[in-house]
Amino acid sequence: MKVIVDTSIWSDVLRRRKRGVSPFAREVQELVDESRVVIAGPIRQELLSGIESEHQFAALREILRAFPDEVLVTADFERAASCYNECRQRGIQGSNTDFLICATALRNEFEIFTADRDFDHFAKVLPLQFYDRRFRE
Repeated sequence: MKVIVDTSIWSDVLRRRKRGVSPFAREVQELVDESRVVIAGPIRQELLSGIESEHQFAALREILRAFPDEVLVTADFERAASCYNECRQRGIQGSNTDFLICATALRNEFEIFTADRDFDHFAKVLPLQFYDRRFRE
């Protein structure tokens, strides 16, 4: 099964560390080796936004270009709006990007790999599937 890797995981994976590789990075590498990683344009945009150095921007852009964007269709945007409405009716807030990730995952039957706890709340309403929950506990 394909796995849409959320910004929260990418951010951890792409950080430079003095103490070796993070558990998230090991998991993402395994998913890459298995050709299971999926990225969506809004995740790419979040990752590239706010980078002050043109050199760092270009380097990150090149790393991310190894992963083609999942094609988003009109139904994804409509489903994202529906997800937003369903969650909001139950007092659960989220960003448009997060709900677009949910909608894309639902349409394609992707698992979501995230460290963002907001997705736990969305899953109370939406039939989301997560990649390896041990990382979320």
